[in-house]
Amino acid sequence: MPVADLVELGNERRLDLYRMMVTIRKFEDQVNQLYLSGKMPGLAHLYNGEEAIAVGVCAALNETDYITSTHRGHGHALAKGGQIDLMFAELLGKAAGYCAGKGGSMHIADQERGNLGANAIVGGSAGIATGAALSAKMRGSGQVVVCFFGEGAMNQGLMYESMNMASIWKLPIVFVCENNLYNEYTAYQEVTAGSLAARAEALAIPVQEADGQDLARVFASASGAIARVRGGEGPAFLLYGTYRYSGHHVGDINRSYYRSREEEQEWREMRDPIAIEAERLLVQGIVGREQLDDVAAAVEAKVQAGAAFALEAPYPALSEVERHVYA
Repeated sequence: MPVADLVELGNERRLDLYRMMVTIRKFEDQVNQLYLSGKMPGLAHLYNGEEAIAVGVCAALNETDYITSTHRGHGHALAKGGQIDLMFAELLGKAAGYCAGKGGSMHIADQERGNLGANAIVGGSAGIATGAALSAKMRGSGQVVVCFFGEGAMNQGLMYESMNMASIWKLPIVFVCENNLYNEYTAYQEVTAGSLAARAEALAIPVQEADGQDLARVFASASGAIARVRGGEGPAFLLYGTYRYSGHHVGDINRSYYRSREEEQEWREMRDPIAIEAERLLVQGIVGREQLDDVAAAVEAKVQAGAAFALEAPYPALSEVERHVYA
């Protein structure tokens, strides 16, 4: 059974989790640079600011457990063990990418590590995740499925159909709602009535709410929920408050018409998940400032190497154009 306290993980594992949050942040920063320099086709939705949720939840999973992801899914893929170079290759449409360069930013899947895929449709992965949970229960595999989604998905009918089935059939699935406060360019309160938690509770799904900026709180809540679900008690719903530092996507640069720069600055300065965990590691004497600097430098080098690999990698052959096309 997963532990519920970061301290019990040991210092090396805790440093690994911190390193993963830094990796996600630097990966996304590089994605933004690839877009701004005209090297990446299309758009990407950055996960900056939300790193503690992906890392904390995935840390509580077993390697054989499943996740499904969203259009803002790079952090989930990395936290579940995705490789930086193959992810960059997919973003750049290269043959070495996870989906042979055909999926791009919003459709990365890594089934060897239990990542059943991201989905560009809001709430679109709910049915996939619930189906995977039904499969796990029927096979008696002991696997748990985590379905990541944003608060905007709570206005999609598929979410409720899937959650209803999961509750009735007591499926081993954890629904993880990342409430970053904005549905694209609109504050979520303007388009979402009532309580997000109450919606899950109406389907008899237990709800836990926690600070999505605090890795320790995310891990503790996720560990408890996953252990209960794995024990056959039916689905769980985790609701995390968080914030996306960037715009809805990399092209959403001037955001002042729907949120203030002061708000963004406050979240960056006061509620940054990486800074919160770094301070905890320092105060508890697990690392020194120099070691944290070394982590950042090593991660930066790895991210740069991954981007360089992807930039040099070949595009798919023309003969690939009709492969994997089913409709």
